[in-house]
Amino acid sequence: MNTRKSLLYVDDEPMNLMLFELNFGSDYMIFTADSGIAGLEILDANPEISIVFSDMRMPGMNGIDFIRKAKKNCPTVKFLILTGYGITDEIQDALYAGLIAKYISKPFNMKDIKESITEISQ
Repeated sequence: MNTRKSLLYVDDEPMNLMLFELNFGSDYMIFTADSGIAGLEILDANPEISIVFSDMRMPGMNGIDFIRKAKKNCPTVKFLILTGYGITDEIQDALYAGLIAKYISKPFNMKDIKESITEISQ
């Protein structure tokens, strides 16, 4: 039985997905998705996922829109936004409303990600 925490990372940039998996795959079970739609499908098929990191700016469905949809079927999952564009009013509102647990700047720092996982897992 696998006891590693399961994480999903959603980002439209293949390099970011690969880096996330390379950096965290030895400590966590990593799932990746290249769009919000794919992220929703992976969440539905893998109920063991407990934490989701999502890029904010993606074509078709931004990170907050993805999280709003995902939260309906996965209310206990913790969601975090990663973005290289700074905190927007939309991200600030999502933090205030409890839609997302945290906002992290890109390029992401491995230490910040691990500390965030520990923090929101308690």
